Amino acid sequence: MREWPGTGCRRRLDSLPRTMDAPLNHRTDSHGGGPPQGDPRGGVDPCPPPPPAGAVEEAVHRALEEDLGEGDVTSAACVHSGVVARAVLVARAAGRVAGLGVFSRVFEICDPDCEVTLHAADGAQVGVGERLVTVVGDARALLTAERSALNFVQRLSGIATRSARAVELCAGRVRVLDTRKTTPGLRALEKYAVRCGGAENHRFGLHDEVMVKDNHIDLARKPIEELCADVRRFAPGVRMTVEARDEAEALAAARGGADVVMLDNMDPATMAELCPRVRAAAEGGEAAGRLEIEASGGVDEATLEAIAACGVDRVSIGALTHSAPALDLAVELEATE
Repeated sequence: MREWPGTGCRRRLDSLPRTMDAPLNHRTDSHGGGPPQGDPRGGVDPCPPPPPAGAVEEAVHRALEEDLGEGDVTSAACVHSGVVARAVLVARAAGRVAGLGVFSRVFEICDPDCEVTLHAADGAQVGVGERLVTVVGDARALLTAERSALNFVQRLSGIATRSARAVELCAGRVRVLDTRKTTPGLRALEKYAVRCGGAENHRFGLHDEVMVKDNHIDLARKPIEELCADVRRFAPGVRMTVEARDEAEALAAARGGADVVMLDNMDPATMAELCPRVRAAAEGGEAAGRLEIEASGGVDEATLEAIAACGVDRVSIGALTHSAPALDLAVELEATE
């Protein structure tokens, strides 16, 4: 990759260290940085542990390599070398923020000497006009980093905002979970944003939980109880969810020892009638006392409150990640000298 002098990226991006183990140039001002108050779910930490450092580094480097190419021609041509500037991330809409650390990391890679001040914490509810992050550093570097940094924080804050809204609508009656319907390559970041909104993560991938879905049932061509037994023999101790399209499948999954019976695309009235029967079917079986019933499919803001009141334990919502609109945030730039 060709290097453009003075773009702020002083080394080739593929030669930069891909670790966040070293201390970053972050500081927190006295007016923010703490966790928000009044999370609707009560027991959920509104500022969860950050995503894995390796996932952040990989995503940020990939985004910069994609955007920078052979160099930021415009900034190199228009801005004198050595100019110091200030970039301030400002909320143009109210919402729940996530990804402030990722946002900051983009600037730190483009200018390792920049100074980052966090005015808010991931998981905070912010209002219009609120300052979230200030970065002071090389002007060319700030211009180079601006779009990639915004893309991350707007996307992740949009997910956190939608997740927080779902949790609010459920009012503590059920747990809200995401799905695997995430942007390829960004799952760790997007699932982190879900947690910033007060919701929970479903399985991370195909490896950490069994989920027997309709296609597995149809292709296996055997009763659900037998499929559950096959799973227990193949993966003992691994949590098992079984999707049910109707009452017969739901009862079979409960009798088969599923940890979670997922009621797929059922209306709230149907689920309200079915929940007691599913729990009764599990009594005396392997999952007795720990069975959870999950609602999935056809879930949106118009149906969520009714679903939360129908007797299920949890609801999974793909739209938390696949359809969340970006939160309106902006970077304001000005020279400091």
